[in-house]
Amino acid sequence: MAEPEFTAKGVRIGKRLRSLTRAGQVRINDGRLELLTSYGSEIDSAPVRAVRASKPWFGPDDKALADLNGKRYLLTLGERDPAPGEPGPPAARRFIEAVRRAAGRGG
Repeated sequence: MAEPEFTAKGVRIGKRLRSLTRAGQVRINDGRLELLTSYGSEIDSAPVRAVRASKPWFGPDDKALADLNGKRYLLTLGERDPAPGEPGPPAARRFIEAVRRAAGRGG
């Protein structure tokens, strides 16, 4: 099995005003974006080409939106990339770039 193209742990994943997990995972692997709970159960997944990732208009820098299968998820990642060896999720900007790269839309 190939190494995932993007992995973020400790991500808060929500749908509308409801929090689905506070320490979930976001992974891009083999052309699919997967949203997972902290236990590794799948919340949702879709081919990366069908995913739209963006920043909320008036949200803080640690938030990203992901549209999968007609559902919009709010992801709370990090405001900045953690230092090497420091725990924490990568920046939301890096997630958006990874989705665009994996889908072949540039980044």
